[in-house]
Amino acid sequence: MVTRWLAELDANGTLGVGFGGGEPTLYPEFASLCQHAARKTQLSLTFTTHGHYIDDAMAGELRGSVHFIRVSMDGVGETYEAIRRRSFADLLARMKHVRTIARFGVNIVINERTLSDLDKAASIAADVGACELLLLPQMATRRCSGVDDDTLEGLRRWVDAYRGNLKLCINEGSAEGFPTCDPLEKERGLRAYVHVDATGVLKPNSYAVEGVPIGDGGVLSALGRLAQNLAEEDL
Repeated sequence: MVTRWLAELDANGTLGVGFGGGEPTLYPEFASLCQHAARKTQLSLTFTTHGHYIDDAMAGELRGSVHFIRVSMDGVGETYEAIRRRSFADLLARMKHVRTIARFGVNIVINERTLSDLDKAASIAADVGACELLLLPQMATRRCSGVDDDTLEGLRRWVDAYRGNLKLCINEGSAEGFPTCDPLEKERGLRAYVHVDATGVLKPNSYAVEGVPIGDGGVLSALGRLAQNLAEEDL
């Protein structure tokens, strides 16, 4: 099913796809899926991971099939371990395998707990070979509240003062008030990004509750229905 969607997206001009989760490396055929995409399509392939399952064997299977990797690192040291319930030292060790696969960046969810770790996080990310730091102000979900205004303002001050070598990025939904450069300025909304969840439902983003099942009609048919639904909601 996924390989059919990849073929359809590739044939219709999609630039790239990103696998996320949950944790994509838990999927037993993940490396095979990436290899298929590399052989059969022109899509740029990325994935987001916590990194703890990437060992030398998996790195070898993924090498040559993946164009970019995003590693989640919410805070450093004790902050990371309290949030992720995993060893920070082990994460840094796994980064050595990640860097042999492809260029990679580090993601950090910004909230009142992680904001103070940004200086250390940026320094560590640069030291382990990352090329960018993706800032993700915490979004509200059923389990947690969104980032508060004071933390967001603190993030703006940090960005303004940053003089490190990493490229800083931020998710589109939180970009207002931050210095940004958009190479595809006419690509907005569903033309820029859509999310397919684990059940095959197409959504405008990963936080959306409602979406459209892809079904037998394919991705573009579902995309058309989703666009119509969103237009009707705006009326």
